[in-house]
Amino acid sequence: MRTLRTGMDAPVHLALPPTRPKPAPGCGVRAALADQRQEARDRGDYSAATDADVEIRNHPHRTRAR
Repeated sequence: MRTLRTGMDAPVHLALPPTRPKPAPGCGVRAALADQRQEARDRGDYSAATDADVEIRNHPHRTRAR
């Protein structure tokens, strides 16, 4: 015989979403991604906007030591 569990689960705690990343100054790739993100948000495509955020965060930049 199967026991039926009754009662409530523990509450779920959600964090606030991270702030939107800002494009690095002078980086055309990140600027284009920021434009794509805004266009996606304007049309209500929050999945595409989040994808653009991930791409901005993961875009590699290397600084040269002088």
